[in-house]
Amino acid sequence: MTLTVLAGLLTFGFVSSITPGPNNLMLLASGANFGLRRTLPHLAGVSIGFGVMVLLVGWGLAGVFALMPWLYEVLRWAGCAYLLYLAYKIATADGVGSGRASPHPMTFWQAVAFQWVNPKAWAMALGGVATYAAPQHLYLNVALVALVFTLINAPCVSSWAAFGVGMKRILDRPLAMRAFNIGMALLLVASLYPMLTERLGRAI
Repeated sequence: MTLTVLAGLLTFGFVSSITPGPNNLMLLASGANFGLRRTLPHLAGVSIGFGVMVLLVGWGLAGVFALMPWLYEVLRWAGCAYLLYLAYKIATADGVGSGRASPHPMTFWQAVAFQWVNPKAWAMALGGVATYAAPQHLYLNVALVALVFTLINAPCVSSWAAFGVGMKRILDRPLAMRAFNIGMALLLVASLYPMLTERLGRAI
């Protein structure tokens, strides 16, 4: 991988990791509701889980989708359904100890598994591998892409959780926390808009 290609990969990794998406919005909500320490497993699951996803996509899963394109569509729509469920859970949470929704943040393994139904994660993984992993020395290049994504992703998603923690001081009233959670849920639903419009555009 040349320095020019690496610079492009670093830019792509940063922009795609720092911009709003399901992972970042959920970490923002988790930081505000549970604090940074309890959100750490969720953070680690996002970064490590996405790195593993890039490896598997680059090392063969993309070929499976080429043979069975319907499988990719199934995963995309399953991801949409799961994101809508998560949006509902966030919207109905009043905060820690409220007795409503889940009183626990997402675990490490739940965050790892979530990457496989996250439309933005699929777009990042497929786009990163297709654009920056040259066919020559493919396995090594894919591993490098995965490593770069992991190293960049960790501080980017952590900043969203930290921002949520900072907002917790403002959201110490139940009504304010409820409004925040509903807003986060609506943004999570809105994050599906690019995927849905792309799919509808193909159908027209």
